[in-house]
Amino acid sequence: MAKWGMVIDLEKCTGCQACTAACAMENSRLPGENWQDVIFFTEGEYPSVQVKWFPRPCMHCEKPSCMYACPTGATYKTSDGVVLVDWDKCIGCKYCMIACPYGARFYTDEKPLAAPDMRKVFRSKDDHSWSPPWRMPDNREDWRRGVGVQPRGVVSKCTFCYHRVSKAPKGTPDLDPSDPAQREFAPACVVACPPNARYFGDLANPNSEVSKMIANKNGVRLLDQLGNKPQVYYLTGSGGAVPTSRSTAKS
Repeated sequence: MAKWGMVIDLEKCTGCQACTAACAMENSRLPGENWQDVIFFTEGEYPSVQVKWFPRPCMHCEKPSCMYACPTGATYKTSDGVVLVDWDKCIGCKYCMIACPYGARFYTDEKPLAAPDMRKVFRSKDDHSWSPPWRMPDNREDWRRGVGVQPRGVVSKCTFCYHRVSKAPKGTPDLDPSDPAQREFAPACVVACPPNARYFGDLANPNSEVSKMIANKNGVRLLDQLGNKPQVYYLTGSGGAVPTSRSTAKS
């Protein structure tokens, strides 16, 4: 069985936020509700201060604290390693948001993160929380997996574009968007990355490119000391940096 995971090369990442935009359009996100966030921070002091950036998706942890905190079983892990939210079971208690050390979850009915409130601009006439003109087609939505425009009062998060990934042929080691046969199965953020800083594949397959990159280039995980065992790895090389504190990772 595959165990899907992502590798992000911090020496290639330019902080362009194409991943953020692609995810927002693919998954009908509210403005400011970034499942694929790029966090900007500074290092050093004036006059040698440097602006740096850090891409932070959901980590789809091997041992997700959000899942253990969920009282209804709405947050669960698929057999191929992806952490999802069943909106039919979610009661909006936000326990998972508190338990997540990466700040990678969002509550539908909170104050909008950007003005105007698009939920009021594009009001829904059904159970959806809003109805954007660019919304995902209804036949591609799957509320059991947190895919599509969510209903009111639930928590949302990155799904690794599970509506795409789950359709990949069994035994596929890597979902490489440069291969036309695999492009439609790769997560939108991976497809859209201009410098090709993102890679997606089977962490359980030692012959996959992601497994080889992690082994050969010393892939590291964010806040690994917490024991969540993220399935997103970073390649830092000589110039990359992985924030070491919760406050930096969420700023």
